Amino acid sequence: MTTMTNASVREFKMPDVGEGLTEAEILKWYVQPGDTVTDGQVVCEVETAKAAVELPIPYDGVVRALHFPEGTTVDVGTSIIAVDVAGGAAPAEEAPAAPAVPAEPAAEPDEKPAARQPVLVGYGVATSSTRRRPRKQAPDDAAAQQAAVAVQAELNGHGAAAAVAQDRPLAKPPVRKLAKDLGIDLATVTPTGPDGIITREDVHAAVAAVQVPQEQPAPVSAPAPAAPAAPVSYDTARETRVPVKGVRKATAAAMVGSAFTAPHVTEFVTVDVTRTMKLVEELKQDKEFAGLRVNPLLLIAKALLVAIRRNPEVNASWDEAAQEIVVKHYVNLGIAAATPRGLIVPNIKDAHAKTLPQLAESLGELVSTAREGKTSPSAMQAGTVTITNVGVFGVDTGTPILNPGESAILAVGAIKLQPWVHKGKVKPRQVTTLALSFDHRLVDGELGSKVLADVAAILENPKRLITWA
Repeated sequence: MTTMTNASVREFKMPDVGEGLTEAEILKWYVQPGDTVTDGQVVCEVETAKAAVELPIPYDGVVRALHFPEGTTVDVGTSIIAVDVAGGAAPAEEAPAAPAVPAEPAAEPDEKPAARQPVLVGYGVATSSTRRRPRKQAPDDAAAQQAAVAVQAELNGHGAAAAVAQDRPLAKPPVRKLAKDLGIDLATVTPTGPDGIITREDVHAAVAAVQVPQEQPAPVSAPAPAAPAAPVSYDTARETRVPVKGVRKATAAAMVGSAFTAPHVTEFVTVDVTRTMKLVEELKQDKEFAGLRVNPLLLIAKALLVAIRRNPEVNASWDEAAQEIVVKHYVNLGIAAATPRGLIVPNIKDAHAKTLPQLAESLGELVSTAREGKTSPSAMQAGTVTITNVGVFGVDTGTPILNPGESAILAVGAIKLQPWVHKGKVKPRQVTTLALSFDHRLVDGELGSKVLADVAAILENPKRLITWA
């Protein structure tokens, strides 16, 4: 999304984020005024209420001005950066150019076709006239060399000036954020990745190296005379106020809307999952799962999918406007994930149609993407049912709130070794508690009970995955 201010300066606006979102926070600028940018180069990272994504610039030029500092929340359609497409660098103290009458189309030889529509995660298909970002092409002169250095700066953040950008270490945005959070200067990290790129492991190794000298005992000195304890002041430390924005803001609105719109009912069941845990260990040795992560959540997800197949009416949504119940013939299985930015619920599209290895692969991709903060808004839309694994925090179970627009959510508690009556004798068995919350407008007690009982029966005897599926 761009506008023209004069014959050579373009204003790049915050793109239409879609999914009903109207604003985004600027997390990080990767360029500064005076930098050369190329078509497709990432210039900043923004966070919406759904996810953090990077914004590419759709043309070549020189950055003239950044209109907002990092940490600012900007409405969609607001100009955030000015780029001189003619290539002339504006003085640092020069104010942004005032809006002028748009130039005639003939004066815009470098203007991209109007059909190329921007979205938050990239741009639509461009015509063949669009130039790709140069990567390995040798520069012909000093100006081309400077542009190549600016492209490399995309990988590791912006330097103080373009002249020193080539001395900056190479690292991807998530790695840079990790280093910043841990207080590590990337210039002091030894890279081990391809082409000298710093990896997460390199940052963690640097942290370990820094902590070693800190653990050395301090020199022993003579004890100083005891001074009277100063009175503790709570005037400035009793409270901390955190702005509500981004993922937390969206989560709060969604949970309040769900809790006070859908009448929740929660049912519980405690089940012996010893056989399921044995099957997990067996699957880890199966060549069909080589390279895939196999854990109890995989079989719990499959058990829920089978239970939905046996009770399809539970997979529905409530259409208030039409006063209809919409039964879904597909399952987009949501997995609640706790991230540094807050709770998100990405979902696996058409999970009902996936084999167990395919489901394992999708779960692995979903978790890794969420941890890196790269979950796209589309991955968190159109869910039908959700699983939340509160057992990873060591708790037995909970009463989960429905994800808006969904009919049910299954909470899985911690799996613990407990005394259990098995074949007439008390034996130590691996036991967990399941909790199913459902929308009572859609799901009667009988239907909800059947779904929960089916999930429990499968986890107690996973052979039912075959006989019932």
